[in-house]
Amino acid sequence: ILTNLQSKETLFIDEIHRLHPSVEEIMYAAMEDFSLDLVIGQGPSARSHKLKLKKFTLIGATTRAGRITPPLRGRFGIIYRLDYYKNEDLKKIIKRSASILKVSIDDKGAEQIALRSRGTPRVANRLLRRVRDYADVKGSGKITGKEATNSLDMMEVDSLGLDEVDRKILMTIIENFNGGPVGINTIAAAIDEEKDTIESIYEPFLMRIGFLERTTRGRKITKKAYDHLGLTASTSSSSQRKLFKD
Repeated sequence: ILTNLQSKETLFIDEIHRLHPSVEEIMYAAMEDFSLDLVIGQGPSARSHKLKLKKFTLIGATTRAGRITPPLRGRFGIIYRLDYYKNEDLKKIIKRSASILKVSIDDKGAEQIALRSRGTPRVANRLLRRVRDYADVKGSGKITGKEATNSLDMMEVDSLGLDEVDRKILMTIIENFNGGPVGINTIAAAIDEEKDTIESIYEPFLMRIGFLERTTRGRKITKKAYDHLGLTASTSSSSQRKLFKD
């Protein structure tokens, strides 16, 4: 790929933190000197040959910046952190995707999908396809606000974008552990889900919307989450027997 790049072309690597170490080492010289260090032969007769590359731009994307090794991270000239998309921007993306899929959608339909997309275009496009299927089978084929709401409710994606697993995490902490705090390994075992999956997919969103707190003792449900779920915060902790008296 590197040798086929033309001058001023761009190479985009998604999930760059997953690069194999051997590939990462090759990228060092390419990023610094626009060259490739090739080893020809084996043993004592091996020779090193430097192959010049045309100047190119490398863009790497990741959701796990902490997993990028310091040598690779240090070779990037500019590092940006992209925030979640606003609903208005998501609506534009949804309408554009709808035109590509050749499906009719109105403003209210796009708005309902945008509201439940977690601020992420990838999620918005996934929901759009499922809403389109619903509109084709049970509706007129056009995605309206009503069609979008009905289909997303059927998929158990609520008004904030919480899905079945999100609610399972919250309800498990509330019902089994009095709202927390509780360790992430315990949560993973209780809902039969991988710890890494919870930490990378579900927990960041729940923390961003203020439903989950990460404390030194573990994860804890917030009052905002109780209110959204229509529950009352447990007062069991205050009613427990005191170990020490004043």
